[in-house]
Amino acid sequence: MIDLYALTSPNVQKIYIMLEETKLPYTEHFVDVWKGDQYSPDFIKINPNSKIPAIVDHEGPGGKPYTVVESGAILMYLAEKTGKFLPKDMAKKYDVLQWMMFQMTGVGPNFGQLFHFKMYAPKDKDTSYSMARHQTEVKRLYEVMEKRLAQGSYLGGDEYSIADIATFPWTRMHDMQGVKWEDNPNLARWFKSIDERPAVKAALAKVGAIKSNRDTASDDQKDRFFNRGHYARA
Repeated sequence: MIDLYALTSPNVQKIYIMLEETKLPYTEHFVDVWKGDQYSPDFIKINPNSKIPAIVDHEGPGGKPYTVVESGAILMYLAEKTGKFLPKDMAKKYDVLQWMMFQMTGVGPNFGQLFHFKMYAPKDKDTSYSMARHQTEVKRLYEVMEKRLAQGSYLGGDEYSIADIATFPWTRMHDMQGVKWEDNPNLARWFKSIDERPAVKAALAKVGAIKSNRDTASDDQKDRFFNRGHYARA
């Protein structure tokens, strides 16, 4: 049995999808980051970095409980545990891993920052530089993916893999990100093929049912979550 510490972010969605795809049994534990649950002493024991997702595999290496944090590491761990969605052949394996790292180092940070500045930046501050910087990079990253997907069915090659599982949740808001599928036929085809997978549908249904404090969070709770106001260290 796996304990999944989760809420609704794209990084968490990756792990829901992977668990549904691999059919591993798991129990959900919701960590409402809008309430500050990630800073509780009990959760810090699981992840000292106070971030979700995190998992505890009670049938880990050697049959002992094992904790994994960071979404990319969790995907790799589950892929190796189950022998699924990560090729054994060395070249094909690293085709997948380098495109998963493309998501971890490029797609995630820039898509996340664009969303932040669009949704949560103070309205009385000039954020035009930040918006332009991240919007430009988001569109460039989509262009890279569009070209890559002209060469094969999936990001890591001809087979669906953890590279696709890692990236797909971040592309679900492509319209808000200023990218239209009608202008990107390869991305449109790739997205549709993943969105229609039964395990993906099941995972997203679970995510969609999760309730959080996001819409009712106080200004202080938002400041703590975003490390701003009197929580800022700059």
